Amino acid sequence: MKPSLLVLIPLPGDSHADISASFDIIHAPTPTQRRQAIADHGSTIRAVLSNGTTGLTAAEIDRLPQLEFVSALGAGYENIAVDHARVRNIVVVNGAGTNDDCVADHAFALLLAVVRDVPQRDIATRNGVWRDALPMRPAVSGKRLGIVGLGNIGQKVARRAAGFDLETGYHNRKPREGATSRYFDSLLALAQWSDYLVIATPGGASTHHLIDRTVLEALGPKGFLINVSRGSVVDTAALAAALTEGTIAGAGLDVYEGEPHPPQALLPLRNVVLTPHTGGTSPESNAASVRNFIDNATRHFAGEAVLTPI
Repeated sequence: MKPSLLVLIPLPGDSHADISASFDIIHAPTPTQRRQAIADHGSTIRAVLSNGTTGLTAAEIDRLPQLEFVSALGAGYENIAVDHARVRNIVVVNGAGTNDDCVADHAFALLLAVVRDVPQRDIATRNGVWRDALPMRPAVSGKRLGIVGLGNIGQKVARRAAGFDLETGYHNRKPREGATSRYFDSLLALAQWSDYLVIATPGGASTHHLIDRTVLEALGPKGFLINVSRGSVVDTAALAAALTEGTIAGAGLDVYEGEPHPPQALLPLRNVVLTPHTGGTSPESNAASVRNFIDNATRHFAGEAVLTPI
């Protein structure tokens, strides 16, 4: 008999068929379906597939007595009750490494779009406005790019930055061995040094509103903020004020507080580019994430060590 798998997120492409070859899927991507699925099938569910945003609560874990394996499809797992799961000896994994390239690509798409004002110039062109009526925008190359969180994604952002002749610096809790970018032990010092500040740190309580008014002031009126991590890392109210008042020049956000609804304070602003948390999604990265989940789950239920444990 195949293990019973509760899936709490939408499944991309052909992944439902791929996963169902090894698991009996109970698909519950909405809050109502989720509650009903746990009520109806909680006693038999052995595995859960979620993501960092959707999560899995401690109370839900307590209603799944047979649960032994939990996976986040992507790298983030901030809303999965990992510590509570460990008390039950439940194996928890994530999709680390499966969409890093896609997210790093998207960080640069946002950077180029907001610095070069691509969305607004697309609108202007469609309205018949020629370049002479538009203010010039700064070049991207030859500047300083700061990275908050030099993990797998941060390192790939730094690698891409080299192609734009950008000098790179980073802030972590401690220096990363082998890193060629300049280390800053202070986030404020990194922000003051940077022309562009890319946020690639994990979400969760430890990074909540890490990017606040003081960091934005340090970034300065010619600085641009890019966030491809989690919306909770940036203080939305402080960012809206900074963009409105010219404290910083602009921002590109793939994530924001209150997802899936974008912050209303940001929508009227011309100096922010928004995308709907799609930085890590592509046919290639989705396929890799699903393959990683299947490999991890198959190994677990075969009594083998998982590939990407949390």
